[in-house]
Amino acid sequence: MEDNFNIQEYLENGVENILRSAVKTSLKSPKESLFLLKFSKYAKNATKMRKQYNQKGINIPVFLIASITSSCNLHCIGCYSRANNACNDNTPLNQLTDDEWEDIFREAKDIGISFIVLAGGEPLIRKDVIIKATDFPEILFPIFTNGTMLNNEYFKLFDDNRNLVPIISIEGNEQITDKRRGKGVYSKLVESMEFMRKNNIFFGVSITFTKINLTSLISNDFINKLHDYGCKVIFFIEYVPLSADTINIAPGDEERNILSKEINHLRQKYSDMLFLSFPGDEKTSGGCLAAGRGFFHINSHGDAEACPASPYSDINVKETSIIEALNSRLFKSLQDEGILIDEHIGGCVLFEHKDEVEKILDKN
Repeated sequence: MEDNFNIQEYLENGVENILRSAVKTSLKSPKESLFLLKFSKYAKNATKMRKQYNQKGINIPVFLIASITSSCNLHCIGCYSRANNACNDNTPLNQLTDDEWEDIFREAKDIGISFIVLAGGEPLIRKDVIIKATDFPEILFPIFTNGTMLNNEYFKLFDDNRNLVPIISIEGNEQITDKRRGKGVYSKLVESMEFMRKNNIFFGVSITFTKINLTSLISNDFINKLHDYGCKVIFFIEYVPLSADTINIAPGDEERNILSKEINHLRQKYSDMLFLSFPGDEKTSGGCLAAGRGFFHINSHGDAEACPASPYSDINVKETSIIEALNSRLFKSLQDEGILIDEHIGGCVLFEHKDEVEKILDKN
C-alpha cells in the first residue's frame, strides 16, 4: 500500500468512480446518475466546511459511527459488541429516539460530516432511524448489517434512497460464515446479494479477517465472486482478540503486510470497487483515526466514544453538541498524550492501551 494514504480522499473519489461506472455500464440507472451529481456537489461542500472549521482550530472528522441500537437477532462468535456489553438480549433502555438521531444527523450535515456508519447491534431493527436518514441525501449512510433482516421493504427503501448503502457481514464461504453467524445465514446473504445485483442496488460487504481465514478472503475466486454479485465496497476488519483464548487467531505483522500489498493490487485491478481495511488504512493515514482524528462513535445511549472497540466516554450528545463532544476531555487527552499514534504491536492501539485509556478517564 502507498505511503501517506489519504482515506478521506480515496472515499470521496472512489464513491464518484463507482457511481460513474454504474452509469456508464447500465442505461437503466438514472437513480445512480442523479445521486452521483448531487452527492459530488454535497461532498465538495462538506470538504469546504471541514476546512473552514480546521482554520478555526476545530477538526471535523469525515466519519461518524452511530450505533443506533443495542439489540441484535444473532449471537455471532467473537462479537466485540456483546463482549463489551454494548449489545445484549435485554429490553433496550434509554436508547436515543429516532427524533434524537435525526437531530444528530442534521448537526453532522451542518458541520461537514460526509459519512455516517449505522451500526448496532443490528441496525435494521431500528427502521424508524433508517427512515430518518433518508432525509439527509448530503450524507452517505453505510449500514453495517448481518443481512438476515433484509426484505422487500428494505430493498425498496435502498432503491429509492441511494444514500443508504447496506454493508453485509460475511466471513468467507458458507461453512466459515455459518460457523460464526449461524446455520443458513450464508444462503440468505447470497439470495440478498443476487436480488440487489439484479435491481442495481448499491451494496458492500464487511469481512472480519483473522490469521486463519485471510488467504481465502483475498483469493481471486472469492473477490471475483463478490464482484460478480455486484458488490461495490469491501471492508476488511481486523479481528480484535477479546480474551487470551483468541489471541492466537488475531492477525500479526505477516498477515497485515500480506493484506496491505493485496489491497493495493485490488484497488488498481477493480476501479469500480472500494477496498478499505481497518485499522490497516489508519497506519498509513498517520496513526489511529479514532477520537475525532478521522472518526468517532456515538453509542445507542448517546455517549460519545473514541471508537466502538473502546467503549469509554465522558460526554453525552443529548446534553451537548457534536463539536463539544469532539472537544471532550477524553478525546483531547487521547490526542494530546500521543496514544493514538503510539507504538504498539499492531492492530487496535486503543485495545492494546486499554489500561491507559481507563486511567485517563478516571483522571478526567
